[in-house]
Amino acid sequence: MKVILSFLLLISLAACATSGDMDYMRQDINDLQRNTYDMQQQLNALKQNVELLKTGKEGSLGAVREGQAEINSRLSEVSQGLQSLRGRFEENKYYVDKTIKDSETDRDLLTTRIQALEAQVKTLADRLGGLPQTSVPQTEAPAAAGQSPALTAAQANNKAGGLAQHAAPVEGAAKERVTAYNDAYQAFKDKKYKEARRKFESYVKDYPKNDLTDNAQFWIGETYYAEGDYEGAILAYETLLKKYPESAKTSVAMLKQGLAFTNIGDVKTGTIILKRLIEKFPDSKEATAARKKIAELEKKPGKKR
Repeated sequence: MKVILSFLLLISLAACATSGDMDYMRQDINDLQRNTYDMQQQLNALKQNVELLKTGKEGSLGAVREGQAEINSRLSEVSQGLQSLRGRFEENKYYVDKTIKDSETDRDLLTTRIQALEAQVKTLADRLGGLPQTSVPQTEAPAAAGQSPALTAAQANNKAGGLAQHAAPVEGAAKERVTAYNDAYQAFKDKKYKEARRKFESYVKDYPKNDLTDNAQFWIGETYYAEGDYEGAILAYETLLKKYPESAKTSVAMLKQGLAFTNIGDVKTGTIILKRLIEKFPDSKEATAARKKIAELEKKPGKKR
């Protein structure tokens, strides 16, 4: 709701600025019309003097020349005023067009985010509606004393994000989970991004509460990023940040999301995310990379804000 209000405020401010500029333009046009009317009156007087001169009633060639010189001077002033007004008109037209374009981009991004959030809420509601009103099934209970959980070593690798390894052989469903994750990650390493994304999405769907699910969601975003589909990457990273806020991948997801925004030309949003990353993880290597990127963006001429 706050994002939408901010967007409406931005549109309102842009409209106010544009309205003020148009008022100045209207005043200049009125001044120019008055000058043109005065010039027309003087031109009519000059014509009368010429007629009088021809009939010999009054006037002189010198008076006609003086009148002609004055009219030429006024014409020059009006021409300069017209050129200045045209320049201001073009400048304001460019500003208005740019403001409208930026507003449309922000609106489209907000619409995309709202749609993604609505989809997430619907998915969460469906899952909550399907939860049994009983205790946790026995298969979900902690491992008995003396037994190692099937994915203990995979948890250790969660931060590194690579292939899930296990210190001891695993059996049944646990083995299937490890194999599914490793297959998806191997496809990513082989640069088979669509295949990797499909496998990671299946993993997230099949094992929504597994220790490697947040990792799988992160790699979905990475497949989009590697393909240059930065909008898809932004939404995938956003899903990770919302659903798994305590994930070890949070800092790197924020970094990549900020970079993705700058890659689509939205430097303002990208910079905000990078600064938020620095505040939240000031000592991380991702924060160091974010500081470097912000400094680079600030040095670029004509950067979009």
